[in-house]
Amino acid sequence: MVKVYSKALDQSIEINRILGQLEGDTAGPTLIFTAGIHGNEPSGVFALVKVLDDIKSKNIDVRGKIYAIAGNVSALEQGVRYHREDLNRMWKEESVKWLLKEDNINRNEEDYEQYQLYKIISQILEEDKGPFYFVDLHTTSSPTKPFITVNDTLLNRKFTEQYPVPLLLGIEEFLDGTLLNYINQLGYVAFGFESGQHDALCSIENHTAFVYLTLIYSGAILKTDIDFNSYYTILDRSTNDLYNAYEIVHHHKIGHDEDFCTKPGFTNFEPVKRGQQIATSDSKQVYTPIDGNIFMPLYQKKGEDGFFIIRHIPPIFLSVSSLFRKMHLDHMLTLLPGVSWVSDQKDALRVDLRIAKFLAKKLFHLLGYRSRQVDKNFLIVKNREAISKNKEYRNSTWYRNTF
Repeated sequence: MVKVYSKALDQSIEINRILGQLEGDTAGPTLIFTAGIHGNEPSGVFALVKVLDDIKSKNIDVRGKIYAIAGNVSALEQGVRYHREDLNRMWKEESVKWLLKEDNINRNEEDYEQYQLYKIISQILEEDKGPFYFVDLHTTSSPTKPFITVNDTLLNRKFTEQYPVPLLLGIEEFLDGTLLNYINQLGYVAFGFESGQHDALCSIENHTAFVYLTLIYSGAILKTDIDFNSYYTILDRSTNDLYNAYEIVHHHKIGHDEDFCTKPGFTNFEPVKRGQQIATSDSKQVYTPIDGNIFMPLYQKKGEDGFFIIRHIPPIFLSVSSLFRKMHLDHMLTLLPGVSWVSDQKDALRVDLRIAKFLAKKLFHLLGYRSRQVDKNFLIVKNREAISKNKEYRNSTWYRNTF
């Protein structure tokens, strides 16, 4: 066991990697909550321990199984984001394959932490029954209102639209190797929740409310067994002035040895104008190239992402996107010059930008594709929808009500 300290509560708790586990007598979903994949983000750990303890002490009936798992345990003990490598950037397919070679497991602290997480998740997927729901709990270095990060599949989108919290869609195009992206590649419902600033008391409160809502929306517990309205209101009142959905339109990435410093005072979702100074980098001023809302400005020493600029997605765009995906209109794209399937699996397209200059990334997003620039001439766009395990969720109430 290790001790984890919360500055917000001014208290410590002792934890194992498995923070808690509950199993009901009735069949139901399997929920896997992870928290503290960054060691300077203990809020989710404290919230999960509280929720599971409350469920047990109040004898609340559980359907299915609930797992609560600590991410980077050794970093949580020391209160640092990570030791040598960001554990939430290590989940690329080739990295996981490399890790599973026995001599690589203990190369550094994060390799060991990742291997332990991988073993637990793999065992759950192998031994337990779905539908599976993966939720990764986080906090930010800047003040923020709560929000959800989600890979833009209809499965993810429809489930997360139940919350009174804005969605940030498609972040996987900008952040490689996250745990959630790895899980999404397996086809399950998986998303992240950012509850507030690292050491804010409201972050623990928001995490607690969010976990309870997740248990209800997934069918693991009944709404009547808890004070649903209270938890719903906690999140709703924090975000009622925000749009329902946003997308990233600019990403300022930090170099390995770059001396990057964000100007004080920015908060998440704050409007910014083109040409406004955001930070300094190696003593040079950094400006935003476009209008929008600043998102996750970096106010900590460790991190590769200086800031993002986001814009809201009009509801009509989301509705049209859902319709087009259900109609499989993407299969008509190969009729256009410069567009071809990468393989017979028909889950990715190769776009020759010298020929198909008229095709914008926004069109591919509309049809459910994630884009990756190979070079200046070619774009590979991968179908997010092709891997979704829709059949696994068809008996869920939320699925029947939205699809």
